[in-house]
Formats: sequence, C-alpha cells, structure tokens
Amino acid sequence: MTMTDLSPAASEWLAKTAGAFAGAAISLAWLLPKSRREAALRFLGSVTAGLVFGGTAGLAAAQRLGIAAMLSPQEMLLAGSALASLSIWWAIGLAVRFGEKLTDRREDRDAR
Repeated sequence: MTMTDLSPAASEWLAKTAGAFAGAAISLAWLLPKSRREAALRFLGSVTAGLVFGGTAGLAAAQRLGIAAMLSPQEMLLAGSALASLSIWWAIGLAVRFGEKLTDRREDRDAR
C-alpha cells in the first residue's frame, strides 16, 4: 500500500500525524525533559501543534524557501507538522524553565 492508494484526506492526515510524531520524537531524543509530567506535557503539546498547524507551517516554510512548487501536499504537511512539533516543544521548554525561575524567586522572597 502506498500513499497514492489512500484517499487524499487520509494521506494528508497520515502525513500530518507522522510529521507531528516525528517532530516530538526527535525533540524528546534531543532534549530530555526534567520530569515525566513535563515530558507528557511537551509531547502532547507538540503532537497537537503538529496536527493543528502542520499545513500552515509547511506552506509557509516551503514558500519562504522557494520550494513550494517542487513539493507535494503530503510532503508539505509532513515537513510542516514536524516543524510545528519541534517549535512548540522548545517553546514549552522555555515556558517551563521561565516558570521555574519565577517560582524560585517567589519562594526565596517568601523565605525572607
């Protein structure tokens, strides 16, 4: 079975899902979270972002790189989903670290 054997909608969802999970898996291997809770939060957030924003991110990246005419819709969705997934993984990580620093400062201030 190939992607062409699937309906267009099914092949697009498959490309989005594969890209979203690939982006999350690469991120997980690249930067391990500190806790299981953080890992679950970042993984779910990155997969969701890949599914929701994959098409938009893929189209924007392909147009910016000037390769939109050379890619199939499924390739754009796959790349865009992975890009969105990677991006949100890092954004959530920054937000978690920033929140930890704010919490530490408040605890230090309250301890005085």
